[in-house]
Amino acid sequence: MRIPATTACLCPLLICLCFIQKSYGTSQLRPSVRAQSNQTKHPDGERDVHHRPKRGWIWNQFFVLEEHIGPEAQHVGKLHSNSDKGDGSVRYLLTGEGAGTIFVINEVTGDIHASKSLDREKKGHYVLHAQAIDRYTNRSLEPESEFIIKVQDVNDNAPKFPDGPFAAAVPEMADVGTSVFQLTATDADDPTYGNSAKIVYSILQGQPYFSVDPKTGVIRTALSNMDREARERYSVVVQAKDMAGSVGGLSGSTTINVTLTDVNDNPPKFPQKNYQLYVPESAQIGKAVGKIKANDEDLGVNAEMRYSITNAEGKAMFSITTDTDQKEGIISLRLPLNYEKRKVHTLHIEGVNTHRDPRFSHLGAFKDTTTLRIIIGDVDEPPVFSIDYYIMDVYENSPVGTEVGTVTAQDPDSTKSPVRYFIDHSEEEQVYFTIGLNNGVIKTTRSLDREDVAWHNITVMASEVDNPSLVSHVPITIQVLDVNDNAPYIARDDEIIVCETSRAGQVIQTVRPSDKDNFANGRFSFALPIDLPVNPNFTLKDNEGRLAIVAFALGLVWMIS
Repeated sequence: MRIPATTACLCPLLICLCFIQKSYGTSQLRPSVRAQSNQTKHPDGERDVHHRPKRGWIWNQFFVLEEHIGPEAQHVGKLHSNSDKGDGSVRYLLTGEGAGTIFVINEVTGDIHASKSLDREKKGHYVLHAQAIDRYTNRSLEPESEFIIKVQDVNDNAPKFPDGPFAAAVPEMADVGTSVFQLTATDADDPTYGNSAKIVYSILQGQPYFSVDPKTGVIRTALSNMDREARERYSVVVQAKDMAGSVGGLSGSTTINVTLTDVNDNPPKFPQKNYQLYVPESAQIGKAVGKIKANDEDLGVNAEMRYSITNAEGKAMFSITTDTDQKEGIISLRLPLNYEKRKVHTLHIEGVNTHRDPRFSHLGAFKDTTTLRIIIGDVDEPPVFSIDYYIMDVYENSPVGTEVGTVTAQDPDSTKSPVRYFIDHSEEEQVYFTIGLNNGVIKTTRSLDREDVAWHNITVMASEVDNPSLVSHVPITIQVLDVNDNAPYIARDDEIIVCETSRAGQVIQTVRPSDKDNFANGRFSFALPIDLPVNPNFTLKDNEGRLAIVAFALGLVWMIS
């Protein structure tokens, strides 16, 4: 910016602003303002002393070091006017940001000092205005001009990781160079000046497992075949150093806690190749009788497996299901066990992963097998009847003590304990039968009447002599057979009315007799009583032994055929 002289009477002025830059122990004097004057030059080389000066202030950007800690105020620069003859008549003024508080000017000499230590990270530059006036007349010797003092950076801020420590995860067995995490450090110093904010990353802790890109801060795996089952967690310490990592640079560090996530790289494994399980023969069908488990060092879905019984003999008697929570095989019974018939069952059991990773197929089949011997335990069982249900019969009116039938039960155990028989009389209001204690023969205790009770239902119990608490039951139905012990009878009307105009052969009455006995003993024959005189006006017709058709109803007699 050029500022022309305003009056011809003013002598040329030169106002200079200088500053001393202190860096690494050196000082430099750098002019920051210069004034130019135009002079007429004669051909003979002599200068014309009569001239009209032309002046201008050219203000540049000036610097002052931050964090000055010397005993004296830091010298920034100097204002000087050509009108200044050193007699103190020129007064130098400074206004603007920090004038009088941070930047102080000697009004006589024009020297500017920074009275305080500056921090570039708080404020990077200051805008000020310089002016030279006549001390006695307060007349401006130079027009006011603006300039900037820039705070020059020094490396006073170490790199920082604002959000650390960090957590990261990478699959186990990952290839070398797999990206794990990217770090970004910040440096408050000036990135445009020197290397104060040029950061280089390096690993302080975590080798040889991980590496870090010195420029980008990307952490990668540096070792192959890292196995989660051997070691799951790693603590990686990364340093960020400014000054491009050179000696004397400031540094900061952070921690990245790296966890290896699981992959399915381990097959299931039964701890033993042979197992033995005791199961009593009284075990219930469909109920669990035992458990078995294959170990898998993997986690979650990678450790899920399915159990199966591979031999046909084992499948026929037992089933196995998978408890997904506990990763166990639950063995249940399909068919009843019988110690007396078979004392040992053998099962071949297989456990196989359900979620396989093809990357590890070279490790073989992700399954394992084992053998389970099931030992059947003998249980003292109650007697067993020869059949599950008995049907017997006996004729009515049979004498007391008539044999109805026999039940048979045996001890199924190898001891073959003798059996005793009883009738459960709690189901009967009256006792009609008894049973032989040792032989199971059922007999009547009273005469039975079919027309009173045709069927009897009783329950017979059998218990072992050696263990009476073991009782079994069997239902028995007894039918009472009919005998012809009841005469037929007929319900008689008071009288039969016959019209005198009735035709010959006309039916005037139908007779229907009844009998309490069974239908086999209830067929009838019909005839007129022989002790009554024959009346030719009426006839009797036998209708297939079940009813009779008569012409006159009085005095008829029914005879059983």
